Amino acid sequence: MRTQIAVALCSAVLGFVAPSSPALAQQKTAKACLEASVIRCRAGGATTDRQGHSSIKDLMESIIDPSADVLWGAVTTVVDQEGIHETFPKTPEEWLDLRRAAVRIIEGANLLMMPGRDAAPMGTKSEVPGVELEPAQITALIKKKRKSFDAFAKALRVLGLEALRASDSKDVALLMEIGGRMEDVCEGCHKAFWYPNEKHPSTRN
Repeated sequence: MRTQIAVALCSAVLGFVAPSSPALAQQKTAKACLEASVIRCRAGGATTDRQGHSSIKDLMESIIDPSADVLWGAVTTVVDQEGIHETFPKTPEEWLDLRRAAVRIIEGANLLMMPGRDAAPMGTKSEVPGVELEPAQITALIKKKRKSFDAFAKALRVLGLEALRASDSKDVALLMEIGGRMEDVCEGCHKAFWYPNEKHPSTRN
């Protein structure tokens, strides 16, 4: 269908050719026009648009954080005056939601490892100046310590894979244990790249 449209457009624009053989000349002109369009497309010419990347902040807020919240909230234990209250997925739909969250964590980690992402959208400022680095500083630090950042992303992906298997086997105990380790990975990454200069209160004897 696209080929027919391209031929028709080229024929309409370049259809006025030598009167001796108008049909043949028109076909040759249309063919040349179509071939030129294909070449430009393959070469990444004006017919294609550059695909931009979302920032790390966008990925965290849109994919990874909500999915981690699903995992952390899926299995809980609350102890109060009335006893111990445990929450965990019970219906097929709840287990499916958990599985989908695990898939998003896996793929979100893969997206974090794609180079060329800024820490936050242009114009974004630190929400806690003096504690958290400015986005441009975070971007520079990630670039400088790329292997370390990717190591955190890979650790997150591994936990996502474990959560996927745990959701398939409906292993509640393993899901709770994975949640704890995921929290450690996330906080470790944040301390290394978002607020590496955070001061901890000194302890006194």
